Amino acid sequence: MKFKKTLLGTAGVLLVLGAGLWVNRVEIALTVPGILMNLQNPVGPHQEVTWGSGPDAAVVLADQRPPNIVFILTDDMGFNDISFYGGGATGTDMQTPHIDRIAKEGVAFMNGYAGNAVCAPSRASIMTGRYATRFGFEFTPTPPGMARLVNFVAENAGIERPHPGLLNDERSDEVGAYQDLGMPASEITIAEMLKDAGYYTAHIGKWHLGRTNGMAPHEQGFDDSLLMASGLYLPVDDPDVVNSKQDFDPIDRFLWTAMQFAASFNGGERFEPGGYITDYYTDEAVKVIEQNRNRPFFLYLAHWGIHTPLQALKSDYDALSHIEDHRLRVYTAMTRAVDRSVGRVMQALKDNGLDENTLIIFTSDNGGAGYVGLNHMNDPYRGGKLTLFEGGTHVPFMARWPGRIPAGSVFDAPVSHLDLFATAAAAAGVPVPQDRPIDGVDVVPFVTGDVTGSPHAALFWKDGDYQAVLKDGWKLQVSGLQDKVWLYDLNVDPTERTDLSMREPAKLAELKAALAAHVAEQAPPAWPSVTALPVYIDKTLADDLNEDDEFVYWQN
Repeated sequence: MKFKKTLLGTAGVLLVLGAGLWVNRVEIALTVPGILMNLQNPVGPHQEVTWGSGPDAAVVLADQRPPNIVFILTDDMGFNDISFYGGGATGTDMQTPHIDRIAKEGVAFMNGYAGNAVCAPSRASIMTGRYATRFGFEFTPTPPGMARLVNFVAENAGIERPHPGLLNDERSDEVGAYQDLGMPASEITIAEMLKDAGYYTAHIGKWHLGRTNGMAPHEQGFDDSLLMASGLYLPVDDPDVVNSKQDFDPIDRFLWTAMQFAASFNGGERFEPGGYITDYYTDEAVKVIEQNRNRPFFLYLAHWGIHTPLQALKSDYDALSHIEDHRLRVYTAMTRAVDRSVGRVMQALKDNGLDENTLIIFTSDNGGAGYVGLNHMNDPYRGGKLTLFEGGTHVPFMARWPGRIPAGSVFDAPVSHLDLFATAAAAAGVPVPQDRPIDGVDVVPFVTGDVTGSPHAALFWKDGDYQAVLKDGWKLQVSGLQDKVWLYDLNVDPTERTDLSMREPAKLAELKAALAAHVAEQAPPAWPSVTALPVYIDKTLADDLNEDDEFVYWQN
């Protein structure tokens, strides 16, 4: 009898335990990756980093040596997030005066395009001046099993979508470890070119182009690299931070549980950054400028802001008390921090007598993301990140170079992330490599009028079976998975409202041929896609979705 009671008691405990595990299965599944990552690569206490320093006194005056070059890249910033373009943090009244100043004192590219509609391939194009698909860098590196986990969360957390995500689990084992996925070491980066030309080169922030086999930033031409080693802006429970979690987005739920507050320097151990990460990166960027004011330098400041998880400084959040919606207020406060960063960088250049001989280029890696759950961030354009509609690829894009670029210039012809490589090389007086195709061009002569016409005959994008071409103002998108095409005449319909694919068969055939010719020149993907997620064109994930909503399948 006693044994029977014990057995029944044990069974009851196991039943209760099992029920608890089942009820909390999503939270458990989300928590495990972060625990494993921290066990494998723990985050140590904050440590100061030591940047390379130039001479104490200038050998050549600042205005008589090659220009300093500064790239400032934001993450997931929409066209309408910049007040210069008519918005200001997704259509609020918040201004971005420091970012605007780059355009007002230099050139505003009104049709600036991202290398891709997603982060990593765009960054590869910026670094190399080449279509990332030329070297197989077609899909964004993600942790192993992430696609499987995202699908599990969506299916088990009551997150319903009218169109299913597609998962090819059989390919998951072919992808490889996250840190091994990236841009081949054989690619020549702008940092390598400038370093060879005598520049000091510094990287701060996001990289997302690989960490092993010669792919890390300090192995790809950067003298020093302060790497974003995870994805929190501050610890979740920090008293100085205000958080906004998006329970409707399985990827957002993954980030909150899997990410830590971490950085690393030149491939060393992870440590806690010295404050809110946007400001911390800026603090370090100012140090780079101050310590290298007497020699030419290249600074690549790749902000995490304003990518999810949405975390803002409480001081920025409090300054925007007129914004009632919590999510929008946090997002706007994060945008405020990025604008402050740009202002501090520009002030540091001025304080050190460098602002007149520095080329600054500001842009975003892709358009604003619909999974944030905010409308209007990409207005007036349709779509957003992960789509090849204008909202996904038409990004803030501006440059300032006093004495070379006339203040208040406006340039309407399409330019691309591809062009940053050649433009920086030309500014430094460095020839681009001749042993491989370079797809970008130096855009400065076009801005000044020394060269007329458009910098590009056509621009292309490729994400698996989802592809696009822009040529002579006409834009074609094709989705092989959906057997669907979209054709727009951006000359008269820049916001892609009227599909002309049925009315313009000759133009459709012309652009299909151009796209096919381009695709034939690209390398096979370095690793396969394992998932295809539906991304809605005119709605965010926070909106009510139905089967009639237009969408595309984004592959990764």
